[in-house]
Amino acid sequence: MRAIPADLDPDVVAEIDGRLAAVSRDHDVEIPWAIESGSRAWGFPSPDSDYDCRFIFVRPREQYLTLWPERDVIETPLDAVFDVNGWDLAKSVKLIAKGNATAIEWLRSPIVYTGDPAFRDDLLDLADRIVERGAVGRHYLHVARQQRAGKPTLKRFFYVLRPAAALRWLEVHPAQAVPPMDLPTLIEEGDLDDDVRTAVHDLIAQKAQTRELGAGTPPAILDRFVTAQLDRAEVYEDAAPERDGALVRSLADEYFLSLVRPT
Repeated sequence: MRAIPADLDPDVVAEIDGRLAAVSRDHDVEIPWAIESGSRAWGFPSPDSDYDCRFIFVRPREQYLTLWPERDVIETPLDAVFDVNGWDLAKSVKLIAKGNATAIEWLRSPIVYTGDPAFRDDLLDLADRIVERGAVGRHYLHVARQQRAGKPTLKRFFYVLRPAAALRWLEVHPAQAVPPMDLPTLIEEGDLDDDVRTAVHDLIAQKAQTRELGAGTPPAILDRFVTAQLDRAEVYEDAAPERDGALVRSLADEYFLSLVRPT
């Protein structure tokens, strides 16, 4: 499958396609999933936002059996426009099993350069079966805290606001553990007051028109929302595991072995 919005630069997309093809050829890997991450996929790009392509790759079976395995990350040259790198399937599955939400987010990106829907759906199904809500909650809580500890700017505030919105989504969807990736969807599905939703959409619109938001302060209503949400999310710090660890590892192993391609 492929899902490329019309507002993406076609020359940049063509270069990303070329890099993905080169990675597959030069490293002898398959790439069943390659998407856009970062602000473009999160729903709040600026006019000068770079392109953050992320992909999951699968090596031939024998390369998973060697005593000297290859790196579990493949990177391409980084510059002001392109940030293209990916994770090995094994790394992705292990991180999902630990509750790291990053790989899960990749599976829910609205921007897809190339992808096998069956691969995405099967890995999302695995995530639903093995991911701990408490671990996902801690992930977003720690991301928000880390970003909030840096120099305050309106641009950085978005990197606090999105995990706070993900925490809100988890709060109002107690039976689910895999939040949407993009901020607008998190806001729409977060059962928020209209004034909070309006303030978020206004700030997104401002960022879309401004190359650099600068060191201004965020709207007070959104700052209060973030503070309250992070305070309530403290419960995730001591959340006990709800799933049997041995079963989680067994399910992850079963999935991984079913995907590793034969020689």
